[in-house]
Amino acid sequence: MKKYQQKSTDGTMNKRVIKHGYKVAESLYNLVEHEVLPGTGIDAESFWQSMANILDEFTPINQQLLATRAEFQVQIDAWHLDLSNQPFNQEKYQQFLVDIGYIVAEQEDFSITTNYVDEEVATVAGPQLVVPLKNARFALNAANARWGSLYDALYGTDVISDENGAEVNKTYNPVRGAKVQAYARSFLDKVIPLSGGSYHDAVSYQIADARLMVTMKSGKQLHLVDETKFVGFNGAQQNPSAILFCNNGLHIEIKIDPSMPVAKTDPASVADIILESALSAIQDCEDSIAAVDAEDKTAVYRNWLGLMKGDLTETLEKNDVSIVRKLNGDRAYLTPDEEPLTLPGRSLLFVRNVGHLMTNDAVLTRDNEKVPEGILDGLITSLISLHDLRSNSSVKNSRQGSIYIVKPKMHGPDEVAFSNALFTRIEACLGLATNTIKMGIMDEERRTSVNLKECIRAAKNRLAFINTGFLDRTGDEIHTSMQAGAMARKELMKNEKWISAYENRNVRIGLQTGLMGKAQIGKGMWAIPDEMAAMVENKIAHPKSGANCAWVPSPTAATLHVMHYHQVNVGEIQSSMLTQFSSDESAHDLTDLLTIPLLKDQAELSKQDIQNELDNNVQGLLGYVVRWIDQGTGCSKVPDINNVARMEDRATLRISSQHICNWLHHGILTKEQVLASLKRMAQVVDNQNITDASYLPMASNLEENIAFKAAIDLIFKGKEQPSGYTEPLLHQRRVELKAVN
Repeated sequence: MKKYQQKSTDGTMNKRVIKHGYKVAESLYNLVEHEVLPGTGIDAESFWQSMANILDEFTPINQQLLATRAEFQVQIDAWHLDLSNQPFNQEKYQQFLVDIGYIVAEQEDFSITTNYVDEEVATVAGPQLVVPLKNARFALNAANARWGSLYDALYGTDVISDENGAEVNKTYNPVRGAKVQAYARSFLDKVIPLSGGSYHDAVSYQIADARLMVTMKSGKQLHLVDETKFVGFNGAQQNPSAILFCNNGLHIEIKIDPSMPVAKTDPASVADIILESALSAIQDCEDSIAAVDAEDKTAVYRNWLGLMKGDLTETLEKNDVSIVRKLNGDRAYLTPDEEPLTLPGRSLLFVRNVGHLMTNDAVLTRDNEKVPEGILDGLITSLISLHDLRSNSSVKNSRQGSIYIVKPKMHGPDEVAFSNALFTRIEACLGLATNTIKMGIMDEERRTSVNLKECIRAAKNRLAFINTGFLDRTGDEIHTSMQAGAMARKELMKNEKWISAYENRNVRIGLQTGLMGKAQIGKGMWAIPDEMAAMVENKIAHPKSGANCAWVPSPTAATLHVMHYHQVNVGEIQSSMLTQFSSDESAHDLTDLLTIPLLKDQAELSKQDIQNELDNNVQGLLGYVVRWIDQGTGCSKVPDINNVARMEDRATLRISSQHICNWLHHGILTKEQVLASLKRMAQVVDNQNITDASYLPMASNLEENIAFKAAIDLIFKGKEQPSGYTEPLLHQRRVELKAVN
């Protein structure tokens, strides 16, 4: 084993191990050799040889795909700048996109043939969490969010309002507690109704002759309207400690425990309502983390290893007490006939690899070039997943023996085909059957959404997931059409034609290509984690749209959002939609999808409108970037300009930076105006973070502050960034900061 020292991108002296011509950072080498490979049945030298072969084969193709992206952008920019194409003609524009190969011809109809997909993905609709894999505590919380307390979710959020407002969590409020109980009983009445009565009047629960009996205050005993929804219990039949129901494939547990304080105010001694919540969770290596070098990547991979082995733990200190968090086990019940019943205790885990753009110094080529990070992610995360597939434990991630990888930021069918071919090669080198690795396609780039059917075809044997990423999709819309004109105000973008066409078309094509009963059709994130009342009111639109999963920002949000899937039978909606689609002649019309969201009348913008738009964009950009650069925090609740906490990641940053670039390019803003806003908003962001002991203020030293420099880069160099992505500039500045700290 040959070792040598080389100064890495983070400024440290990292030892490297040469394996078949590639220079592997010692941190990653040791993880793979001593923690990952043992127990997989994979020979170490065979693995490193396979890695070298895969990098040799796929790196040149990866580079060519990126070159194709750049060439398309050059051609589109030139078309918009060509005066002969003015005034703009939609039909002419679309034909141009066909002529250059940006839009590909749709082939014959087909259905995906994916096999061995777990029911959480294929047949049961519910919420999906997305969490940064770099943070072990968040990763554990997400994995354990399969079950959640409805009482806690209601009591600790604004879903139930009262006069105490934000103070309700400090001490128990009996009035608020009663409202929580009443809300939960009303929910049960809606989704598992009793025949001739209400849970509000229940005083006891018993099981007799495999049937649930609920005794009312009047003494009357009732059964369920649909008795098949009673599926299990714990404890004695005459004195159960838990009653288990199933509705729309999702489980509900009534927890009965007279010793609990809350149960003392319930005639039936109900202590809680436990909902099966986050059926699946995406452990993210991409937009929600800051992983810029070998050290970071090794930490990310180690957390995925802990999840796949089932031994990941995190110790927290709270009130001078150490709390060890670990993965939950499965849940055990008895069926109504008193047979054993086991239900999964953890969310089914996907891992989101990075896209095709970025490289990482965890592995260097012979010429000291960083290798494509997406290729490395695919290989290492799949290798780690063998611990789940080959484990003898009864507690598994995939009970169907599959690995679930989400691939983000792919542009068009050729890039999907590349990922499909990469996964096939990875399967071969790991001794896995073809299509063991299931692919999730993020429909978040313009060339993917206009060619979605053909993108799905390129992965039709392994596709398990499509999801609209409307934030990145907006960023790509702005960047792709940068030369077309000034864009609409960001807050009004949601009203543009292309967004509704994009969201609807995603579901339509997903259903028409056979995803129903085989794969997830997903919708995007609720981005305001402290406004759960608004989420409960509005996010029911996602299951009603025919999507069988939608993203939520927290376990609490998952428990609240899952109520929508009890009220809406997504399978029935999808069946109805398929019938409607069969007679819809407009299914292939791209006009709305390709309607560029241009500002309708620039003259209608007042100076104050322009300043407000700029300040809003700059404040959000700075608030996110300063945490990314200084703290390595890739996703967090960031206060907006109105001090409303919003979930921010690189997708929202892409929109803000590209929108400012666009208005600068078209003369709505000046460089001086933007710089002035940056300086003012730096002080605003500093003030918003004044209680954060780890926060490093910007405003006191703008000239030297690396995070502030990153923000300037994103705006004034943003137009030239590939596809308007923020990663290259963020990584460059984060590496710079790590080198001096």
